[in-house]
Amino acid sequence: MTDARITPNEKMKKGRSADLISRRNSALVKRFYFWTEIKRRRFDDTLQILSLDEFFISEQTIENILRKNLSLLDSLMDRKPTQRQLKSWK
Repeated sequence: MTDARITPNEKMKKGRSADLISRRNSALVKRFYFWTEIKRRRFDDTLQILSLDEFFISEQTIENILRKNLSLLDSLMDRKPTQRQLKSWK
């Protein structure tokens, strides 16, 4: 029988998976593009929708995520995908 104890080097990282956070942030940027460019909502209205109805995080956190993912947002703004194309955007 082996010893099933976890050594300090084998401890699991606490918190959410980095992959899940990355996927959430990507989805958030796409939804931001959808609301601002396809549905033509104002910036403050879009923040409120994303915060209260879709992602349940603060507006400040959403702004931080957008700042950190400007390359994806710029790519969306440059290519201007349609609503249908946005669903399959990677």
